[in-house]
This record gives sequence, C-alpha cells and structure tokens, in this order.
Amino acid sequence: MAKPKRKEEPKSPSEIRRVYAVPPLPARPAHGHKGMFGRVLVVGGDEAMFGAALLAATAALRCGSGLVQVAVPRGVLPSAMSITPELIGLPLDEKSDRTLAAAASAADALVVGPGMGQTNRARKRILALLKHRKPTVVDADALNILASEKKWPRELQHTILTPHPGEMLRLGKRIGIGAIPTDPRGRVDVAMTASQKLGAIVLLKGERTIVTDGTRAYINSTGNSTLSKAGSGDVLAGVIGSLLGQGMTAFDAACAGARLHGRAGEIAGEHFGARSAVARDVISSLAAAFTDYSL
Repeated sequence: MAKPKRKEEPKSPSEIRRVYAVPPLPARPAHGHKGMFGRVLVVGGDEAMFGAALLAATAALRCGSGLVQVAVPRGVLPSAMSITPELIGLPLDEKSDRTLAAAASAADALVVGPGMGQTNRARKRILALLKHRKPTVVDADALNILASEKKWPRELQHTILTPHPGEMLRLGKRIGIGAIPTDPRGRVDVAMTASQKLGAIVLLKGERTIVTDGTRAYINSTGNSTLSKAGSGDVLAGVIGSLLGQGMTAFDAACAGARLHGRAGEIAGEHFGARSAVARDVISSLAAAFTDYSL
C-alpha cells in the first residue's frame, strides 16, 4: 500500500525569497486599440462613499486600461459620471444582480470593495463576484466582509488582498494572528503567513508596503506621508486592477502597482506639498510615475 503523501508545510520566514527587481510593465504597442488593453470592473461606493469607487476607476483609466466600468448605486451614478465621463456606468439597485454578473463575466479584472459598505447586500455581491474567479483586487469593505465570514472562499490564487494594518488584524484573527508588528521583519512574517493560509496574494500597506505570495516577498521602496490621506488606498486598488486587466500576474501586478502608486505619491507631494496633496493629485501624477518606473 502506498504511503499517504505528507502535507507540505508552509515555508518558514527564513525560507522566503526576496524579490528586488520590479516586473516589466505590460506592452503598449503603437497599433493598439482599447480592446487590447483590458476591461476592468470596479464595484463599490454606497451613497455616502461613491468617491472611493470613482477614484479607483479613474486610476485604472490613468494606468492604461482600455475600458473601465464603475458600479455604484443608481442614485449617485450621474454624479460619478459627471466627474469622470470616460467611465462606463453600471447602476446598482436591488434588481441589478444579473447585470452585475454579466459585467463581471465580460471583465478581464475586478476591483471590489472601495466605499461599498458592509450591508448584507454588499456581502452577497462580494461572494458572488469572487465565484467568477477573475483576477481580482479585494480592498476596503470587501476585506472586512470576508474577515467576518464563517467560511473562507476557495480558489483565490488570482486574488490580491490589500489590507492596511487594521484590516490585516481583522483578517488575521481567523488564522491565529493576534497582533500586527510594526518592525519590517515582523510585517513580512505576518503577510507571508496570511498569504499561505488564506490562499491569496497579500499586499500589506504601510511604510514599505509588502507584497507576498507566501513564497516570495517584495518590499516597496517608494511612497511617503503624502499618501496618508483618505482615498489613497482606493487609487492603489485601481492601479493594480488596471495592471491585472492588462495581463500581468497577480503577484507582478501588486508589486508594480505598489511601486507606481508610491512614486506617484512622491511626485504629488513634490508639486503640492505632502500636507496638501489629495488622492486626485496622486492619480494625476501617475503619468510621471511611469516614466521612471524601473529606475
């Protein structure tokens, strides 16, 4: 009788492989058209927080996505579209689940959670969207919804979780993590453990954002306190979602997105001051961040 296979143990922190070089950006051929550069669906934004989804969607456009659709409550969609008319709108209400499912099926990548709220309807939408198994950025309220679920979703290998330390703590409680260290090594250890046990890419925000797939770890070197404002995380989610939609792998998109977002924050701070720059200024600075991406 053959011996049962021994379950492979997660890699210890000492075995993790550091990644230093950023991955190449998606190709941008001169003959390209919008259908070649990815379709992204951003779902979020309740009536009081629709700006979060709008920031993520606008950032995705700025990063080169061919088409970006933003799904927010019907009552605030006209306001959102008046700010960024280049977006495709999708009104959400109690009868829109089929339309949302069709939009998710058509998308190359999803961004879920920014400003979404934590209602029961939001929970049902998050779980339904994850079943599409598309490359997905799970951010903000979507993280808190998943943290409170009794059963963790399966098949998340193409999914990127983007918690700040508070959200990481809530996620960590379901896998035995009771505190989030502030030292660099401790942050890497926590992010790696979370990635291994949750089965997804983890991007742990903070000074020197960490990206890990449980085996590799990239520690971002860009960014400063300019990004310490509401909306910055929504911009990051949109940047990563755009890169996913353009064909990058989840790990590479998270690494590249962290670098671009951090550099855009630095540039915005140089122009407007670290105190005064807002998330919209970070979006406007993404174009300049691309020019020195690999330096």
